[in-house]
Amino acid sequence: MLPLRIGLCGLGTVGRGTLEVLRRNAGMLAQRCGRELEVVQIGARSARPEADLGAIPFTHDIFAIAANPAVDVLVELIGGVEPARELVLTAIANGKQVVTANKALIAGCGDELFAAARARGVTLAYEAAVAGGIPIIKALREGLAANRIRWLAGIINGTSNFILSEMRDKGREFADVLVEAQLLGYAEADPTLDVEGIDAAHKLVILAALAFGMPLRLDAVHIEGITRIQPEDVRYAGDLGYRIKHLGIARRNDRGIELRVHPALVPERSLVAQVHGALNAVMVRGDAVGGTLYCGPGAGAEPTASAVIADILDIARRLNGGGRDAMHPLGFDLAEDGALPVLAIDDAETAHYLRVSALDRPGVLSQLAQILSARGISIEAIIQKEPVPGQDHVPLILLTNRTREREVRAAIAAIEQLESVAGPVVHLRKEALDEV
Repeated sequence: MLPLRIGLCGLGTVGRGTLEVLRRNAGMLAQRCGRELEVVQIGARSARPEADLGAIPFTHDIFAIAANPAVDVLVELIGGVEPARELVLTAIANGKQVVTANKALIAGCGDELFAAARARGVTLAYEAAVAGGIPIIKALREGLAANRIRWLAGIINGTSNFILSEMRDKGREFADVLVEAQLLGYAEADPTLDVEGIDAAHKLVILAALAFGMPLRLDAVHIEGITRIQPEDVRYAGDLGYRIKHLGIARRNDRGIELRVHPALVPERSLVAQVHGALNAVMVRGDAVGGTLYCGPGAGAEPTASAVIADILDIARRLNGGGRDAMHPLGFDLAEDGALPVLAIDDAETAHYLRVSALDRPGVLSQLAQILSARGISIEAIIQKEPVPGQDHVPLILLTNRTREREVRAAIAAIEQLESVAGPVVHLRKEALDEV
């Protein structure tokens, strides 16, 4: 059988990793997919890279690869939305199979790109766009295909997880750990996408589309980052038996679908609480299988290359049989859940963590309890810390039972009006990650 001819666009960290793994494991990969995988052209918009390309032709014109009749599969690793979107559409129009690791592209333009791929009868594969080397896309599309997915939640940004792990284990400040994350290569020079939750939101909408058969709804995700997490909140959470993790959560109920990215307290006994450093982890609960956990490196040259090449192998096997992907490229035709509304954050139901700076005098706790009770909010636990010498306010930490977000926000607004309370109330959500 003739080799599968690959055009590689982008030769950054992931591009170089992909080229290296393709070369190193060439014989094994050929055995696994029934034909050789041959990189026939490489393109990058920047200067010619120092990587050893051997005899592979190199071009600065990435669109030439999309038009090259000698290319069967275009691998898009340039990142960003444009010109990646135009490049992928051009490749599809020219009948190329496409593999991408571009989460921003899929989250923002996926519906358009998938429609174009389906109309042209080609595959647009994107395993590497979510959670790096963890095969979560294939798990949802294939391994869990018999299940009605009830919810999924995960640590889907390694930078944020590294920062929160360091804050917990060593009591460090956010800004201090961020600098180290940048030095280690976990965070970019501009870390906004990671620490403000935008990167995690891109990944969450892809997972939700797969899990629930719904359109990609990046505009509907509630997004919060980790920049306001204080070491004392990490410490108090630990005192209560919890750890703070930055989660992406997609949950279906009778009223609609919740899509939210934010820090949350999770029980320290839970599996996801044990995921430290720059690792990613995704929990999925299906009606038949119950709860499952997928954990591993969420970024890096070769972990991401592993996912890119897995997609190339799938395409090779499919082409070997002369077939095409007859399904919607998300894995199926949009299901009945595609009509379910995405709920506003005010309609989300979770438990909550509140830290209140209150005067150390009788009656204050009673005032707080009355405000919460008036909104139908019950208290699960309370901790009152000793006052710092020279200060007349003490931190009060309250955990509530599950309630609607709007009720908690209204209660917080009332609490902040009390004369006995100083400053804003610190508010975090609490997720058990074991509800049916």
